[in-house]
Amino acid sequence: MYHFSRSIYRELAPDIIEEHDGSANHERVLRSCELCVERLATDWHYFARPTKTLFNDIRIYFPMSAQLRVYKTVDRYMTFARDYFASNPVAERLDCRATTRRGTPCQRTPLPHNGYCPSHQHLAETEDVQQLAA
Repeated sequence: MYHFSRSIYRELAPDIIEEHDGSANHERVLRSCELCVERLATDWHYFARPTKTLFNDIRIYFPMSAQLRVYKTVDRYMTFARDYFASNPVAERLDCRATTRRGTPCQRTPLPHNGYCPSHQHLAETEDVQQLAA
């Protein structure tokens, strides 16, 4: 998921307007990219205009001469991300398969190889044993 946000940031980083302290604007752009891609990954059915949202969040950190390039870059990567999340069934499901002690679904991000978060890896191991016994 973060490959998309980091790619957007890396491509746009040279054009970011520097502040006096040097890195605050870079951090804000990176954080905006990460939040937007994360929202696209977790809620892509209800995120109608991810390109417009991200562009509006970060455009103030770029000079006017770079605005068109920023928009095109954001549009290209958000289109890639939207297509990836729409076609990748693992990316659609970002909640662990386990339930908590209270009976509610675990909301942590699962590992891609088995669908359980790091705290519930023991359940994946017992699942394999039960399948071998059957």
